[in-house]
Amino acid sequence: MAPKTTEKATEKVLMKGNEALAEAALRAGCEAYFGYPITPQNELAAYMSKRMPKEGGAYLQAESEVAAINMVYGAAASGVRTMTSTSSPGMSLKSEGISYLAGADLPAVIVNVQRGGPGLGGIQPSQSDYWQATRAAGHGDFHPIVLAPSTVQEMADTIHIAFDLADRYRTPVIVLVDGMLGQMMEPVALPEPGGATVVEKPWAANGHQDKRPHNTITSLFLVADDLEASNRARFARYEDIKRNEQRVEEYRTEDAEIVLVAFGASARTSRTAVDLAREAGIKAGLLRPITLVPFPVDAIEARIPQAKAFLSVEMNMGQMVEDVRLVVNGRTPVEFFGRVGGIIPAPTEILAAIERIAGDDACAKGGDA
Repeated sequence: MAPKTTEKATEKVLMKGNEALAEAALRAGCEAYFGYPITPQNELAAYMSKRMPKEGGAYLQAESEVAAINMVYGAAASGVRTMTSTSSPGMSLKSEGISYLAGADLPAVIVNVQRGGPGLGGIQPSQSDYWQATRAAGHGDFHPIVLAPSTVQEMADTIHIAFDLADRYRTPVIVLVDGMLGQMMEPVALPEPGGATVVEKPWAANGHQDKRPHNTITSLFLVADDLEASNRARFARYEDIKRNEQRVEEYRTEDAEIVLVAFGASARTSRTAVDLAREAGIKAGLLRPITLVPFPVDAIEARIPQAKAFLSVEMNMGQMVEDVRLVVNGRTPVEFFGRVGGIIPAPTEILAAIERIAGDDACAKGGDA
């Protein structure tokens, strides 16, 4: 199921995605924000610069993305809810600091409003940072939780979940959106302020007042056995995350023979393509991962017996499709359709891919007859 806010929501207001996420972060109890300008996430940082001081929080535009993520490390070590945001090239610069956060078991939220790449690429929307978020957020044995909203409303809802998961599992959480969602405007119901989950953090380095031993926050382990124990304990938590935190939305999958898998902006046009396919008599459905890590393995497994094919729709050259193939493991065909360079897959293009797969299946049946 899609994530929902538990707090009473206000009436809907028209907001840009970046700004809705920023306001929701404040209402989720974010106390410190550190960032650096880069398109297409600038509205998020600008919004925080106006609102954070009024809410008694800390806002600082750092001298670089590298500085910003290390400021996040310091604030998270003190036990406050902290976040940063950036876009694709900036995420690469933050990767060392994200690894330090993971190594020190610090909760923090990192928002990546993706743009095209590699390199400077372009400022149009993209989903080409999937591998970076899920496989290479930084060096070493770790991975963050990765959430992928697909509407402005869900951007606001997801940031609450991101902070809660970060605190619960003491891990960095990446909210992976794209330039289209960050820049578009939709009606959104924001949660009421003051509904943030309060988590005790006895591990924080926030002053002991001679009432407890000193807390030390570090990702440095010079004794091999200690580093191994740290990594094993972290991966035990990852297993808990896999069991408990898989999130997915399914649309018309009950009898679907061609199952589309798409996240974020691609899922929006894929949903329309499913409706067009149904009108054409093709049993298509959509499985939308909301958590990219943990990947919704259970939901995909449940659809394999009835599916004649899966179709991964993405705004890249084919990244999430590899995770779909890992789950399916050759039991049924897995196809890919993607657009790159800032081009969003159109419903008619996706429909054409669905029709091709349906036609190939019909031909195969005819050949077997």
